[in-house]
Amino acid sequence: MLVACGGGGDEPAAEDTASDAAGEETTEEEAMDEEASDLPDLEGREVTIAVENAYLPFNYIDPNTGEPAGWDYDVWNEICRLINCTPDYVEAGWEGMIQAVADGQFDAAADGITITEDRAEIVDFSNGYINIEQRLLVRQDEDRIESIEDIVNNDELLLGTQTGTTNYETALEYLPEERIQAFEQFPFAVQALIAGDIDAVIIDEVAGQGYLGENADVLQLVGPSMSSDQLGFIYPQGSDLVEPVNAALAELAQNGFLEEVNLQYFGPNFTITYDDLFPEE
Repeated sequence: MLVACGGGGDEPAAEDTASDAAGEETTEEEAMDEEASDLPDLEGREVTIAVENAYLPFNYIDPNTGEPAGWDYDVWNEICRLINCTPDYVEAGWEGMIQAVADGQFDAAADGITITEDRAEIVDFSNGYINIEQRLLVRQDEDRIESIEDIVNNDELLLGTQTGTTNYETALEYLPEERIQAFEQFPFAVQALIAGDIDAVIIDEVAGQGYLGENADVLQLVGPSMSSDQLGFIYPQGSDLVEPVNAALAELAQNGFLEEVNLQYFGPNFTITYDDLFPEE
């Protein structure tokens, strides 16, 4: 028999330590199972989720792996783990996405979608999961623009944004339509900005950060926030997914998962840029 000496007390046997560690792992697994058991059970149901795969950092094709990645994927995978569903991600263009969900072509959509009253007339929203600020993206050498008012007061300046977005709606609050150039996707708007075809882009701040990085010597975000918006997932009206997903989102907020994934994708360690997604040929 081995006897441990010193320290004024008995050291636990190795097998006891291993048993304790195994017990801790079992306890963690049981806690996760108990966490999920308190939530609705969708019994493995498949849920089709529309994503653009072109909106950093929410959903994109990882340039290193060629696989889909992003905040939306991580969160929906965890939601489905909690409420026992199977996510089926379907790539869809932004311009027709909301109407497609309203028409029942998808069970849900996740694409950094701003909650608005107009949209809520045709789709149901989840509870908001993050606040987004709308900012101006301009060239580094731009000395005429410090805020949206500078664009309003200079008829020579053109503002770009993506069609069908709340950014476009915000632009219309300040400028006539003829001074706004709408693009199918934000990368095209940013390319036009860098080329000097337009003078600024109104964009969600987190998306704007995605254009910095390699472009930090060319682009900058300026001015105060023009709008603070809540983002949510969307569903066809009357969907029975709203309450289960809201319950899962509440659990993810409570257990720290949302804080962790927000830091991963909105923090300084996220370095993927739109240049990585859409390299110049």
